[in-house]
Amino acid sequence: MKMYILFVLFLLGVLTFLYSLIYEPYALEVKKYTLKNPKLSGLKIVFASDFHMAPYSFEQKRLKRIIKQINSENADIVILGGDFVKGHRKKSSMPIKDIAAELHRIKSHYGVYAVMGNHDTYYGKDEVADGLTNIGIKVLQNQNAKVQTQNGNVCIAGVKDYISDMPDIQKALNDCTEPVILVSHSPDIFPNVEKIDLMLAGHTHGGQIVFPLIGALIVPSDYGQKYRYGLIKERDKTLIVSKGLGTSLMPFRLNCKPEIVVIDFE
Repeated sequence: MKMYILFVLFLLGVLTFLYSLIYEPYALEVKKYTLKNPKLSGLKIVFASDFHMAPYSFEQKRLKRIIKQINSENADIVILGGDFVKGHRKKSSMPIKDIAAELHRIKSHYGVYAVMGNHDTYYGKDEVADGLTNIGIKVLQNQNAKVQTQNGNVCIAGVKDYISDMPDIQKALNDCTEPVILVSHSPDIFPNVEKIDLMLAGHTHGGQIVFPLIGALIVPSDYGQKYRYGLIKERDKTLIVSKGLGTSLMPFRLNCKPEIVVIDFE
């Protein structure tokens, strides 16, 4: 009986390992939020973060699927949350020129905007930013862009990465008039943010490996589980943290499928 139980546990472990390695990292989901905000009413935003593209042919197929899903949402604005590349060395990643060649296919009514992540800095922040800028993506590094939409203006502000660079919230919001959407690769600047309509962040991967009952063992945040994932409200501020699209450190996802985020304002 004991040997039978051990065999069952071993089999479950093997199946869980294979599931978290082969299936879940590629089981792309769409997470939808509807937020009430009269100033942004009618606006639809798609947010995608943490691509972490490795230099393999099946990764290029994954990127094509992501872009196809983004385009199927028919967004007004597309925002990209950083970490386009993978690892700490260039040879660990798909070249940024190849990533940009696919991202160039993203469609939106009022443009595509992006911030840099810590892995983009390790790869070469300027090279990544130039690769995106060359295909028409507006890269925001402690900067903002005023976007004119059919329903009114919106200010999209982006800060430099909290982990590997020097985010300057005040500079990013300079001359920004309401409504304001702030983008940061890491959610950890959220306690220092004021007077915004929405903040978007990634970086945590939702914990990437989330065990039943126990939860995520590792969350790369100074605040632990607090900003791990999802819709978070503090006083009059709202933050959405995406689980992201790729994997980091380990090529596994468990109970934490990759996602793009769709936000409708009403």
